[in-house]
Amino acid sequence: MNVKVKICGITDETALQAAMEAGADFIGLVFFPPSPRHLELEQAARLAEAARRRVSIVALTVDAENDLLRAMARQVRPDFIQLHGQETPARAVRVAQMTGARIIKAFRIRTAQDLQTAQAYEGKIAFPLFDAWVDDKTAAGLPGGTGHSFDWSLLDGHGAPFMLAGGLNPENVKRAIRTTHAPMVDVSSGVENAPGIKDGEKIRQFIKAAKGQAGGEWRR
Repeated sequence: MNVKVKICGITDETALQAAMEAGADFIGLVFFPPSPRHLELEQAARLAEAARRRVSIVALTVDAENDLLRAMARQVRPDFIQLHGQETPARAVRVAQMTGARIIKAFRIRTAQDLQTAQAYEGKIAFPLFDAWVDDKTAAGLPGGTGHSFDWSLLDGHGAPFMLAGGLNPENVKRAIRTTHAPMVDVSSGVENAPGIKDGEKIRQFIKAAKGQAGGEWRR
């Protein structure tokens, strides 16, 4: 099966159009003020409207308050909400009920034991996203999009559907998919010229490289 691709951290219509024209399956809109990819609700709503029915819209949040989640659901109407903080399984279920969106839960991976944390979320989320664990100083307060990867061999034989993130770029995504058999991949900094500034050609190269690979199986 062809690999599904998410281009995360979209901040403008030029990047959005490049992602959609190149064949992205998901686009990610970030709601986290410390991030250079952070969007206000009005900006995100405009981008989401341009993307609707062409790609799946993912809203990325970090331990977001209920008021923000409700406003996001009302104005942006994402298909998925990506939880990138310390949200518990119960919180994931509550967010889904509150917003009507499906849930992606991000996990920061350093060892095989970190993968086991995702088991508690089975049946409560659409799928997990496995990202790299990065120490706080290096991460500079960001939960993802740092350009760091983890030991992909940890995912060898991982049966359940998942999305792979962390340090992916047009040069290494083929190897990452072959190693992990990921059915879905996520990229942000790997297709940027500067933090928050996407490069249309890098987006096209990334999607072309990823779509040429056979990943695992994922059903909507």
